[in-house]
Amino acid sequence: MGRRRSTSVTLTDVARLAGVSVATASKALNARGEVAPDTRLRVLQAANQLSFQPNVLARGLISGRTRTIGLLTDELGGRFSIPILLGAENALGNEQMSVLLCDARGDAIRRQHYIRTLLARQVDGFIILGDSNDLRPSLSRDIPVPVVYVYGQSTDPADLSVLADDEGGGRIAMEHLVSLRRRNIAHITGPQSYRAARDRVTGLQAVLAESGWELVGGEPLYGEWSQRWGRHAARMLITAHPEIDAIFCGNDQIAAGAAQALQEHGCRVPDDVAIIGYDNWEEMAADCRPPLTTVDLNLEQLGATAVMHLFAALDGTPSSGVIRQPCRLVVRESTGPLPQQA
Repeated sequence: MGRRRSTSVTLTDVARLAGVSVATASKALNARGEVAPDTRLRVLQAANQLSFQPNVLARGLISGRTRTIGLLTDELGGRFSIPILLGAENALGNEQMSVLLCDARGDAIRRQHYIRTLLARQVDGFIILGDSNDLRPSLSRDIPVPVVYVYGQSTDPADLSVLADDEGGGRIAMEHLVSLRRRNIAHITGPQSYRAARDRVTGLQAVLAESGWELVGGEPLYGEWSQRWGRHAARMLITAHPEIDAIFCGNDQIAAGAAQALQEHGCRVPDDVAIIGYDNWEEMAADCRPPLTTVDLNLEQLGATAVMHLFAALDGTPSSGVIRQPCRLVVRESTGPLPQQA
């Protein structure tokens, strides 16, 4: 005979075939410790023979877990959100946990509605995804299960927030330019209101201070996260400071715009001016001419790290504070090869 259809199989059927009570069959399938090894094996064999698929909600009533996580974001379509979500989903899938994804679209009423909806579905925990690696109001007081914030720092220090290390990213970008013996370095970035922009400046200025140098022009050029701003700022720099030999840009769009403006001005990249971007947006960085050296935020790993800490909280060992995950440098042609050692 072939296997019975899983839709017609119940826990009672499994228990009957294994010759045990329904309670014992349930304990065996949920890996409860009070079942003898041979009994557990008999139950598992019966479940396999019958192609039994346990009801997740029923199992949750027994174990106190639904093996479901609520993932709440404010910007599902954002360039940063998707890689983080993929990393989180992969990590959850590896543990055979499901994800319920809700996009509040930046609306407070919609956000509270989704929190209530996810709690009604008895999710085991929440991951709250930010959209700018910046501070965001804590939501934990409304959520009675463990919460981890990712790519956005909760205003409550008792919460756990997992962030990209933008200060470290600014440092590694500048260290790369210094290693290339560039001395006249400028910085073009986005709005000063973004903490990520300010943190990157902190990192790069630390490297300059250690080297005894200053930025060309004395200060970063704050503006927009756009190619248009990159073109405009690069034209201003090369006109006012023809000695410039490197530009560190706050994102890849700015860097692509800067590279275009420099080439239109007759400057060779990287021979005359090296350029570094930020974010490693492959679509932009790899297609730039020349392809951009850039800082990668490791966004998928950021999502996986958030899941790891959520698992720890679910197991009774929650953390608090801020975890800053290191970035990495992706070297392409826009900075040229490392100098030969003498």
